[in-house]
Amino acid sequence: MSRPTTDVLRQVPLFADLEQRELDRIADSFKERRFSAGETVSSEGGGAAGFFVIAEGKASVSVGGSPRGTLGPGDHFGEVALIDEGTRTATLTADSDMLCYGMTFWEFRPIVEGNAQIAWKLLQALARKLRAAEQSA
Repeated sequence: MSRPTTDVLRQVPLFADLEQRELDRIADSFKERRFSAGETVSSEGGGAAGFFVIAEGKASVSVGGSPRGTLGPGDHFGEVALIDEGTRTATLTADSDMLCYGMTFWEFRPIVEGNAQIAWKLLQALARKLRAAEQSA
């Protein structure tokens, strides 16, 4: 299986400011995942053990059956359930064939604990998601 290029990881706000050495370390932790158009990538309420970065393709996001937007190359998902080891907060459905790179909780946690830049960006990303959820409620 291949790993994401550091150029793909630089598109992800969590990783954008990291040095090449750090990006290489993170890239080594990811595994390739492919999804076909129409396939459910993740299900709201389902178990979660992975954080994903989209390299190619697009997916629709829904919560409670209501559309909430789309994700594409450079976007990421799974960080909420990954952090609290809870269930998925949204359903993602592949709009096209997708190439994603995933990392499990046990691989992601030491990276966040060992890098304050990633931890801070993760907090910022979660705060943005919370604000967006509050505005749409």
